[in-house]
Amino acid sequence: MSDPIPVLVTGGAGYIGSHAVLALRDRGWPVTVIDNLSTGFRFAVPGGVSFYQGDIADADLLARIFAEQGIRAIMHFAGSIIVPESVSDPLKYYANNTVKSRALMQAAVDAGVPHFIFSSTAATYGIPEESPVAEDSPKRPINPYGWSKLMTEQMLADTAAAHSLNYCVLRYFNVAGADPQGRSGQSTAGATHLIKVAVEAALGKRQNVGVFGTDYATPDGTGVRDYIHVSDLANAHVLALDALLAEPDRSLTMNCGYGRGFSVLEVLDAVDRVTNMKIERVLGPRRVGDPDSLVSDPGRIKATLPWSPQHDRLEEIVTHALAWERRLAELRPDA
Repeated sequence: MSDPIPVLVTGGAGYIGSHAVLALRDRGWPVTVIDNLSTGFRFAVPGGVSFYQGDIADADLLARIFAEQGIRAIMHFAGSIIVPESVSDPLKYYANNTVKSRALMQAAVDAGVPHFIFSSTAATYGIPEESPVAEDSPKRPINPYGWSKLMTEQMLADTAAAHSLNYCVLRYFNVAGADPQGRSGQSTAGATHLIKVAVEAALGKRQNVGVFGTDYATPDGTGVRDYIHVSDLANAHVLALDALLAEPDRSLTMNCGYGRGFSVLEVLDAVDRVTNMKIERVLGPRRVGDPDSLVSDPGRIKATLPWSPQHDRLEEIVTHALAWERRLAELRPDA
């Protein structure tokens, strides 16, 4: 393990960012959060963590944060993540995910911040020809969300080649679950993630769960995805930062998933088992661009980092998501 250095977490009041903050704090790293709270929540930032409400494109604010907090590494989660919205409002996604990431990189270079971890996505692969998907698989995004992230990956690579910066790109598959200690979870209203939607339905917040497509080339006809527990993902970020510090001349690009997929119906069955009830399913047509199966090849991350998933049972992921949904009713009565 490296000696802890001050880390800035962008989007640290959001779902994945808040779990990264917890993972860093649990290991003794000094953490600062910047978040504009457009989709994040102030309650998601633990007490004792320096918090700045603002935009990652605000160069003056970033310069002040870097100076005041002595920032030496950035974990970059801030951005927009809803795929259908990226299709209807592409310029929003190129602004929030690409243009503002460029501004953040510029500020990091100007301040001499040497380490950068970027929250990317399996959407960079588009509809893969093979599953599981390895990092060197063709990158053919099919929506502006995927393109906005892939463009940022390219900017990072080019910036690292020209400046004293090393980076790690982590391409997430389907992130789910919540902090096992109940400190954070998926809090966004109207979220589209299947497990979040399913536990909302189990608690009566939704009448049913839509199943989009039953004619895929999968065992039960519904889409198969690789679900990774958010706390295992957050732990991967801390270990990736360790790796960047250990070898400052090396940059990394790695998938984050378990290498195992579950279908939509298998996920809903798991929620039924955990809650001892039956969620109503409404079968509908496919959504444009949804691949039959999207499962990661986690070989590279397991070979590169001492990363061993701790929460990879589907029922455990569902149990933690359900517990957070109940806790959220206390934190956000309108949820």
